[in-house]
Amino acid sequence: MVSALTIRPATDHDGDAIGNLIKVVFSDYPGCVFDRHGEFPELDAIASSFAADHGHIWVVEDAQSRILGCLGVTYSPAIGKAELHKVYLDRATRGQGIAQRMLTTALNWLGQTHVDCTDIVLWTDTRFEAGHRFYEKCGFTRTGETRDLDDLSVSSEYRFAANPADIRARIRQS
Repeated sequence: MVSALTIRPATDHDGDAIGNLIKVVFSDYPGCVFDRHGEFPELDAIASSFAADHGHIWVVEDAQSRILGCLGVTYSPAIGKAELHKVYLDRATRGQGIAQRMLTTALNWLGQTHVDCTDIVLWTDTRFEAGHRFYEKCGFTRTGETRDLDDLSVSSEYRFAANPADIRARIRQS
């Protein structure tokens, strides 16, 4: 199945499919509510939204053009840091190296586009324990910072951080 999956840049037209993916992922976690229009307005023009923040977003697509994963990155030139966003993968495709391929794609893009990037951070819901294990496997460290969101899911998030070179080294090892 992995060979039939393609990673490609997302377009503004992918917003609804990305929204459907997020809704499916959220359904695996009690209390996670997907409010497409209230909390995810960037899906209306997802690629443009990332580009406006010096970033990019990719999707994983199967042979039937179904979106089964996504990963985006934004970049802050003022501080030389990138932030991962919208890291979601359909349950059926997890554990096959797809998320690492998406992360490598983002690292390659950062290395070509923002060569001065010194750190990558991300915030992830405290309920997404499998995601935490993935990030740690890829070289991210939990910083100890948390934040509470004013959303329908009453989310609390952990902050993770890593150096791009450390992530590359850990991905090569696995």
